[in-house]
Amino acid sequence: MNRRSFLKALGFATPIILFFGKIPKLLWAGKWEHSKKKFWANKKFIQNTVDMSEYNKGIIKARIDDNWQEYKIRKASDAFVKWNVEKRLKFLEDIKKGKMGWGGPHQGAVATYGLGRLDSKFTLNNAIKGIGLAPKDENIDKAIKKLKETFESSMPEKMDVLKSFYENPNFFDWRKQTSLELYSTPTFETHTFLNAMDNPVATVVYLDMPSFELRTIVRIVHPEDKSALPSEKKLLEFVNLAHEYMHGKFSRIFPLLLFYINEEFDNTPGSKLGIRTVPERPEEKTR
Repeated sequence: MNRRSFLKALGFATPIILFFGKIPKLLWAGKWEHSKKKFWANKKFIQNTVDMSEYNKGIIKARIDDNWQEYKIRKASDAFVKWNVEKRLKFLEDIKKGKMGWGGPHQGAVATYGLGRLDSKFTLNNAIKGIGLAPKDENIDKAIKKLKETFESSMPEKMDVLKSFYENPNFFDWRKQTSLELYSTPTFETHTFLNAMDNPVATVVYLDMPSFELRTIVRIVHPEDKSALPSEKKLLEFVNLAHEYMHGKFSRIFPLLLFYINEEFDNTPGSKLGIRTVPERPEEKTR
């Protein structure tokens, strides 16, 4: 298959994949895909277990296990940044050549716990999410403008736009990772959504070598959440736009999943074996 045929097939296949991913919801969803707690009112929700009032000080407050605690928002390690952008650039080049791959920085296993659904005795949940990067607050408007200007461009041209972003790691805020809550609605709620709403702590592990684990406070922002920070509202617009940029237009705007990094571990077998890399361990600070 040549590159043009491949990209055309990719464009046709993506909506089909997304549709079939929703079939279980359409056919079988009912009273069991919820929790005992109710989060929706007038078709929207507000996450009240995270307090962003000290965001400008680099502090996020969260109610974890029913106790309010403070967490410092920390930047990922240089090793994480280098791996992330290099793999994203390689992924774009592979797509141009007609090669598809799995894993890497775009596929993160997100683990949450605390509430769960009526269809299980377990509250622990793990879900593979498409993980993206967050432009710095001062760069979000630039990124949105660029994506809008090139939205109708060919797929290879779009990939070059994304490449221009990734080639400048300083464009991004490495204290955050992003995703979307694609499936939760008033009639169907995912385990991730319920856990994040009630107990907003999450780990993100990436299927790749080296293997990184981020321990985060997870924000979930509804498109009509007027209490969200201005930067969060802009990130919600940017992440939805980036999603449509690659997969085509959708009929609604999806809630934002925003992972604020508190700790990072390098779980690479044979070398790091789960050593904490952010923040530095006490013995490293004294060197």
